[in-house]
Order: sequence, then structure tokens, then C-alpha cells
Amino acid sequence: MQGFGLIQLTSKGLYCAEGDFYIDPWYPAGKAIITHGHSDHARLGQTAYLSHPITEKVIQHRLGSVQTETLDYEKERMINGVGVTLFPAGHIPGSAQVRVRKGAETWVISGDYKCHDDGISEPFVPVAATHFISECTFGLPIFNWKSQAEVMGELNLWWKQNAALGLQSVVFAYALGKAQRVLNSLDTSIGNIFGHGAVLAMNETLMAAGVNLNPCLSLQNATKEALKGALIIAPPGANGTPWMKKLEPYRTAFASGWMAMRGSRRWQAADRGFVLSDHADWKELNSAISATNAEHIYLTHGYKSVYAKYLQTQGFDALELDTLFEGESLKANLELEDNHAG
Repeated sequence: MQGFGLIQLTSKGLYCAEGDFYIDPWYPAGKAIITHGHSDHARLGQTAYLSHPITEKVIQHRLGSVQTETLDYEKERMINGVGVTLFPAGHIPGSAQVRVRKGAETWVISGDYKCHDDGISEPFVPVAATHFISECTFGLPIFNWKSQAEVMGELNLWWKQNAALGLQSVVFAYALGKAQRVLNSLDTSIGNIFGHGAVLAMNETLMAAGVNLNPCLSLQNATKEALKGALIIAPPGANGTPWMKKLEPYRTAFASGWMAMRGSRRWQAADRGFVLSDHADWKELNSAISATNAEHIYLTHGYKSVYAKYLQTQGFDALELDTLFEGESLKANLELEDNHAG
């Protein structure tokens, strides 16, 4: 057990002993506060799950019959004398930073986050803290995102060009978060929009939780005429599977922050790559960390060694934490919600 005060790093995850709860534990641990619904943060086996109401719906969809309760943004709840508050993380719908405080000691556990507004998630809110636990998935200066409008303009143009040639356009994006972000930014005048079964199931879950999404059609009974020139949103795990045969002829693209790295598109065996991430880029990481005014910074996943050294040169007390969080994985099929057959 590695203790820093109110929060400790244990073999099961980040633990608040005084409150007797974990934040995003990676093994069965007991009572858990969940930052968001991606599989590396919301895992099966906890005795109870506390999250934002949107994340609760995702947890129920992914994990089945588990004990859940909700906490709205910026509403503090006392747990065994420890104050717990959720603040928007901007990562995906329902994502939250968790503020844990007692006396003068205040911790903020960011989970995953980004600072730009994607149109479907509650925008990131900086939260003051004495200790800030941050991801740094893209903690290198080479990661500098274009605006969403610019990226989606490029994607819509690519789709339009493919449609003019009678080709279908298949965009691979995580079923939770990225898929809905793409869906709501598409130019519906170009053609029909279809979704893989995993994407449609997540769309239904999020809409039931109050998230507004554009229509997305099922491929189950789609005719060749309806498919011609259409755009299909599918999870990365569908790439190269027999499921793709029904979509021929097609061109493929990945929407991921990793497309910013030379060779990523070739590594993913796609026709095109669009740099679109649900994580903070270099500038956003630095601005978010500075905005907390935190005395101590802890880095959980990504380029944490390099980024910790950089923060130390800037006068921060920055440490690395060994966790099992994955961020936006280079191996796209690691996301459990994207490993559905449908």
C-alpha cells in the first residue's frame, strides 16, 4: 500500500480508508465511486457503484444487475465523514472527476478527461485541490488537437467523396463516447448513417439517460440501395472481421488521437485516419493541472514518466502511480464494450 494522505494506492486501486471506498478499482474491492463507464474504470465485482446518473445507465448496461446509486454533478455527499463531489470531466457523457476532501486536504481524481467541448458531454470544469491525480494518455508536445469542427469537416468530405464513387464509408470509433461524438457531427445530407450493433446498443443506453443523439440505422434489414454511399460507425474490434463483408465495397477510417502519430494509420490497416480523441492533448493537460493550483500531482497512465519529469522542471511536485488504467489504447480491442459480436 502506497499512502499519500487521504488517498492510498493499493493492489486493488485508489482507496480512501477514512471513507472506506475506492475510486475506479481494477479488482473486486467493495464500495466504488466510478468516474465513467469505460471498461478500465468500471469493472465487475464491486459491492456497490456510485456514479453520475448517465454513467449508472452505462454500468447497468455493461455489468448487468449490480447495486448502483447516483450523485449529480457538484452535489457533495458525506461518506463516513469524508466529502465526495463529482465534477464534469468532459471525457464522455456522464464522465466525472471525483473530489474527496476532509479538513484542509482536498483530492481530485480526474479519471479520463478533455478540456474542449465535444457537444455531447458536460464540459470539463477545473476544480481546486491540494492533490490532483491526472491521466496523461497524450502527455507529449506532439499531441495538439485540431478543433472538432475541422476534423469532422475532413471526415464529412471523405465520406462525400466515397459516396460519389458508390463506396460505403466505415468509421471505427469506440462504442461509448467516440461513436456518439462522430454521429452527432456528421452531415446527414450526404447519405444514410448506420451503426454496428454495439454502437446502437450504447446509443439506446445513452438516450435513455437523456443524451440527445442523431438517428442511426440498424444494418439488420438494410437493403443494398439503402447502404449505397452510406457511412457506418463500428467499434475498432470489428475491423477485419467477417461482419465487414456485408458492407462491401467500402473504405475504412479510424477516429483516434493515435492517428497523430506517423505510421498509426498503416498500423491499423485503414484507408484513412482522423485525429479525434476523448482525452486531453498536451496543452489541455498543462492548463488543467495549472488550474487546480494543486501542490502535488500524481500521474496514472500514458506518458507518465516523461510527463512527470516535465512537470518537475516546471516546479510541480509530480509523481508516477502504477495503475491498470489504459486510456485510449493503441490496441483498440482492449475496450470490453467493443468486443461484442453484433
